[in-house]
Amino acid sequence: MGVLDLSGSEARTREDIYTGSSQRMPLGRVYGGQVLAQSVVAAGRTITDGRAVHSMHGYFLRPGDSASGITFSVDRIHDGRSFSTRRTQAYQDGVPIFSMIASFQEEDRGVEHQLAMPTGIDEPENLADVESAIAASHPLPKRLFMDRPVELRHVAAPIYLTVDDEHKPSQAVWMRIKKRLPDDPALHQAILAYLSDMTIQEPILRGHGIAWSTRGLKVASLDHAMWWHRPGRVDEWMLYVQESPSARGGRGLATGRIYSREGALLASVAQEVMVRVPSGA
Repeated sequence: MGVLDLSGSEARTREDIYTGSSQRMPLGRVYGGQVLAQSVVAAGRTITDGRAVHSMHGYFLRPGDSASGITFSVDRIHDGRSFSTRRTQAYQDGVPIFSMIASFQEEDRGVEHQLAMPTGIDEPENLADVESAIAASHPLPKRLFMDRPVELRHVAAPIYLTVDDEHKPSQAVWMRIKKRLPDDPALHQAILAYLSDMTIQEPILRGHGIAWSTRGLKVASLDHAMWWHRPGRVDEWMLYVQESPSARGGRGLATGRIYSREGALLASVAQEVMVRVPSGA
């Protein structure tokens, strides 16, 4: 995950500037999860007392160019006794492409509960590697699926080419980073943000029988919220349980819960998505 190796100023002033590279994408647009993760890393660089990120809320303002680097400006909004708040703006060519506010907290004790992980779901080893099969047929999906650092296994058949399973606005996806990572909790939190933007749009499409390959389909993430609940490793299989409670007016809302394989609820996610489907599709 070299794109998370940001460079920039020391945390000395109220505003700190960092720069990062972009992961090359086949269609030329910056992957939203990359900007999410980089923004979290940039904000975390200004936290000096070991507080960990526990929530973020961000807006995707413009599509980014994956052939260009990104500048991150961090504003240290507040440092309290237990919480710190940071605003991160991501820029390309002098204009913002993403804006985020994140909160960091010291580890604390309190009440604890969680929604249980769904049962009866196939293990990732028992699910077909559909992405590799698709990638073998064309160079574009090869770059999209095989050259990225992520491994996915859809519990129901994926909707890349067709929607063969029931048209319902929910799904579950196993995911992990392919290579072993260092034991750095902040790194795993940032990469979990990277992963959280992956497949979260699909419950909206699946519910209406719309495949990604639909000619003229336009999908764009509008905003993204995330809450980290418990530590976990992103280089081990995690289950991303997703559903869409509503779609209307060219927008759809998707929510998700990310569990460790052992059933610990690691994070919750919400994202609103622009969905434009050509008439007759």
